Amino acid sequence: QDGTKQKRERKKTVSFSSMPTEKKISSASDCINAMVEGSELKKIRSNSRVYHRYFLLDADMQSLRWEPSKKDSEKAKIDIKSIKEVRTGKNTDIFRSNGIYDQISEDSAFSIIYGDNYESLDLVANSADIANIWVTGLRYLISYGKHTLDMIESTQHNMRTSWLSQMFSESDVENSGHIPLCNAVQFIKDLNPGLKTNKIELKFKELHRSKEKTDTEVTKEEFIEVFHELCTRPEIYFLLVQFSSNKEFLDTKDLMMFLEAEQGMAHVTDEISLGIIQKYEPAKEGQEKGCLSIDGFTNYLTSPDCHIFDPEHKKVCQDMKQPLSHYFINSSHNTYLIEDQFRGPSDITGYIRALKMGCRSVELDVWDGPDNEPVIYTGHTMTSQIVFRSVIDIINKYAFFASEYPLILCLENHCSIKQQKVMVQHMKKILGDKLHTQSPNIEESYLPSPESLKGKILIKAKKLSSNCSGLEGDVTDEDEGAEMSQRVGKEGLEQQNSMTGKRFQLCKELSELVSICKSVQFKEFQVSFQLQKYWEVCSFNEVLASKYANENPGDFVNYNKRFLARVFPSPMRIDSSNMNPQDFWKCGCQIVAMNFQTPGLMMDLNIGWFRQNGNCGYVLRPAIMREEVSFFSANTKDTVPGVSPQLLHIKIISGQNFPKPKGSGAKGDVVDPYVYVEIHGIPADCAEQRTKTMHQNGDNPIFDESFEFQINLPELAMVRFVVLDDDYIGDEFIGQYTIPFECLQTGYRHVPLQSLTGEMLAHASLFVHVAITNRRGGGKPHKRGLSVRKGKKSREYASMRTLWIKTVDEVFKNALQPIRDATDLRENMQNAVVSFKELCGLSPVANLMQCILAVSMRLVGPDNTPLVVLNLNDQYPTMELQGIVPEVLKKIVTAYDMV
Repeated sequence: QDGTKQKRERKKTVSFSSMPTEKKISSASDCINAMVEGSELKKIRSNSRVYHRYFLLDADMQSLRWEPSKKDSEKAKIDIKSIKEVRTGKNTDIFRSNGIYDQISEDSAFSIIYGDNYESLDLVANSADIANIWVTGLRYLISYGKHTLDMIESTQHNMRTSWLSQMFSESDVENSGHIPLCNAVQFIKDLNPGLKTNKIELKFKELHRSKEKTDTEVTKEEFIEVFHELCTRPEIYFLLVQFSSNKEFLDTKDLMMFLEAEQGMAHVTDEISLGIIQKYEPAKEGQEKGCLSIDGFTNYLTSPDCHIFDPEHKKVCQDMKQPLSHYFINSSHNTYLIEDQFRGPSDITGYIRALKMGCRSVELDVWDGPDNEPVIYTGHTMTSQIVFRSVIDIINKYAFFASEYPLILCLENHCSIKQQKVMVQHMKKILGDKLHTQSPNIEESYLPSPESLKGKILIKAKKLSSNCSGLEGDVTDEDEGAEMSQRVGKEGLEQQNSMTGKRFQLCKELSELVSICKSVQFKEFQVSFQLQKYWEVCSFNEVLASKYANENPGDFVNYNKRFLARVFPSPMRIDSSNMNPQDFWKCGCQIVAMNFQTPGLMMDLNIGWFRQNGNCGYVLRPAIMREEVSFFSANTKDTVPGVSPQLLHIKIISGQNFPKPKGSGAKGDVVDPYVYVEIHGIPADCAEQRTKTMHQNGDNPIFDESFEFQINLPELAMVRFVVLDDDYIGDEFIGQYTIPFECLQTGYRHVPLQSLTGEMLAHASLFVHVAITNRRGGGKPHKRGLSVRKGKKSREYASMRTLWIKTVDEVFKNALQPIRDATDLRENMQNAVVSFKELCGLSPVANLMQCILAVSMRLVGPDNTPLVVLNLNDQYPTMELQGIVPEVLKKIVTAYDMV
């Protein structure tokens, strides 16, 4: 169903954040205080046993205790100094072998590894927030031991406080120690534009009320406190301390590690790190010392540098020298309409909008008009008319505004010979040498490339046969508009066949403007394979195209390797609703004509898809849909032969500055958001998952939920993030963003949100973590991805399709064994990586650099002597044991050697 509000059976779940809204965690001190107060945690044991215990940190910060316990109080504790490591997620043997693994949230689980035998205390918090507090606090205690309090006190006057104090002093021109409330509010608003003014005012007033203060002046301490409260994002703070070696800032080395291990940047240098710090760190002290504070780190993560969309795809980055038939082409249907198909107005703004959006195929439905001037409108309807000449003027002006690659004008000609000649005059005079009129080369087998047709306009229309010697002749008429008054037959063929007998007169001058896009009628695939010329184009009604997509998917894909196919919406879509373009892209159809004037899910997919390749309007199709010898069925429900599936891991961390849905006033300013993550692609890839609804701090919610999707044909997949407001009357749309899978950047990223009509929502975004692993799934949900070890018997080997051409079949038969050997090599390597990651205490999402980081702390003994040495002299780095080492370390080294 078209539109964003799809009527789906959606199970609604509710989550109440466990963190009080009046107090945010923004420092190690906050974490330690929360641990001293204690939390209820679930203690996980083998055999699916779960114990609810109250854990707390002793006031002297020397030990961790839990109660109630059958053990005496001295045994129900762990000395902080015995803790070797604090591990996040479900990454110990007890977690992995537990029968309730699937019921435990990855983001709320953590493990304390302690003692000489590396025992594990496996815990699950009530939320990811609480888990982060314990992990951060324990890591500080491990690093600083009994000096933790001294360290915390020394950071109370940190860079951030100094910076804010300096900023306050500059505003306090009279040096009175306070500034007016309105100035303080505007000051914070300038530093964090996404914050609502009334929210800042309310926070100051609450603070004054708690102090029983009657005036509205704001002191420096109050200003700093409110800034801390409103401008600290706990999820970013927890991320910072994870990489800062438990400091309150990142130095250049810390930032380098973050960029390489998490963001996937290669060849990061000190200079690159320093450049980022100097660009995003607001405090001069930090810029000079090369330190990135929480505010600088937040600035960086919310900047375009950390956008989810890969900047490489913002420019033309695909091979543009392939035949035209090898590309998806951004296409518009009835471009002149700005509302519905039957009564709506026609306007030249439709062409301007489409061409500015990168559209490369527009439609002109031309009829005889008054004063011998052809007009454009939908025939057989009550839509208004616009003059043909003015449309050609606009096309000439905007044809190459967004893209230099060829523009196709789909001409539906219903004019008399007399007005056809007027059309020719206008096009020749206005478009001039932009028109591509060169006859196709009959020696060739494929259409020319977009690269060779740069700056050219192609006319797609009827053409007289080559043996027509007169100045005019008759051709068949396929009139989309006439279909408006006909009902679609059961087979979807009636409307196509009913037009075959109708013919009209075509003048030779107009015919000669048609070169490599000659409109012909489709009969059947076998006839086309034998007789159709590569420069001939067929148009398919949506219903007919759907029939072929379902009944002849393989033939449809093969047909589109050589020929252009245009699919237009069913005449039943009088309201200008849109078909799902993915239904036809999966068959290789290049020109899927969309009603650009109608927003919603289908246009989101179209806009999102053509964002790639510099938004030039041409996207190269997957190789499996282009190569002559490959076979691909669009309706595959499983893995695609010859294509390695990818596993997409997405964690929805938080949302920022969600606006109230347009037109919803029932709940005042309250927003109760949840997020859908949708995968669109071939049938085997289509999936969706949703977060819980957040009923506290709805405009800046913390979700902390992770999802996993198997992508079988990555080159044709898209990811759509949709934010909705949970309301019992009907869930309201807040924002969305759609991105091709191939354009995703991995790591910690911000996703900008767009309105229903495609405008960017100011300062509104999602904060996510993206990881991609290329491994087949299978088994239980928690055993999908890199945790699946496949024996030889269960492996999927590439197979060959017999072509019944002996010489070709013989050549390819000899390739089978090397392909099997290569598959075995890949699977064995990936199995070795599985073992290494598990022993390092990391999830399948981790990369090898993160593994080395995780074990680096274990490679040194108590007296700082190395237990393991990394030898970097060989082609591949090797690990060498030094003397007697713990058994667990031996296993890690053995697993690394296997990799």
